[in-house]
Amino acid sequence: MASLWDDLESLVDSPSSFSAKPGERGTVVPIANFDAGKDAEALRKAIEGLGTKEKVLIDILTQRSNAQRQLICKAYQEATGRTLLDDLKGDTHGDFEDVLVALITPPAAYDCHEVMRAIKGAGTKESILIEIFASRSNQQIKALSDVYLKDTQKQLTVNLEKEVSGDFSKALLLLAQGKRDESTTVNTEKATADAKTLYDAGEKKWGTDESKFIDILCQRSIPQLRQTLVEYKNISGKTLQQSIESEMSGELEELLVAVVKCVKSVPAYFAERLYESMKGGGTDESTLNRIMVSRSEIDLQDIRAEFKKLYSYSLHSAIESECGGDYKKTLLKICGGDDES
Repeated sequence: MASLWDDLESLVDSPSSFSAKPGERGTVVPIANFDAGKDAEALRKAIEGLGTKEKVLIDILTQRSNAQRQLICKAYQEATGRTLLDDLKGDTHGDFEDVLVALITPPAAYDCHEVMRAIKGAGTKESILIEIFASRSNQQIKALSDVYLKDTQKQLTVNLEKEVSGDFSKALLLLAQGKRDESTTVNTEKATADAKTLYDAGEKKWGTDESKFIDILCQRSIPQLRQTLVEYKNISGKTLQQSIESEMSGELEELLVAVVKCVKSVPAYFAERLYESMKGGGTDESTLNRIMVSRSEIDLQDIRAEFKKLYSYSLHSAIESECGGDYKKTLLKICGGDDES
């Protein structure tokens, strides 16, 4: 498993999801000849009829872009006086309900609700915060924060600060500001200097200076960091990920490793997260839903390809064997093709 993340050459050259245009590598695309009113009417009949026609719900909601689903929600409310959200919640249940609700939620609001879910209740769910803030672009983080402010009248970073502490908090708050450098030019000298700073702050000294890792990994641009990873390996003989794993522990380690993985390959990072959500006894449906839905219009094709490369079976077949019923049918539609052949 380690070998994937150790191969810097191919990872550093691979296209970055941070710069992918929406729709280029997704599995869900806007449908041509779209008619929101017609779709809303079909959904109404499917929900109001005797026994919900799940197939209609699945076919419509998985084969429209999120922007089109928003127009369907609007048409539905105009036609029925009710919200599609309330009707879906009243008419479906369990994992199937959760994935349909995710599909009709605007992406920034969905990210926001997941963050809210992660910080409310007993014990913060750090892994959700790590996944979202390590993998989202500045624009996505800004959009999420705007929804958060609108929903709660509070700044996201202010509320996050109350929930997390220590070095983990410093790193997470830096990422949550959505101010990562976006320049695309790489300064090799600076990359070498950063790599040396990281080496001196970790491998080379007794005890680790976490702040250096946090400053560099949470603020430099993605292309710049890719170069830094290469320089680091030249200096230290180890990958930066290996150093972080041996020098740190707990949530900070998990967050910085996630950042390094996303710098190398966001799709490979998500392929691994999907695998983790389905392996062993029981499935972590909320992670499965979040990744399948939130990446469906961004890079799910690439995630599928990485999944196949990593685990030598397809994402499609993993869902096929781990999930059931209408829930499985919905996820398979979002997944698109099967890469078994």
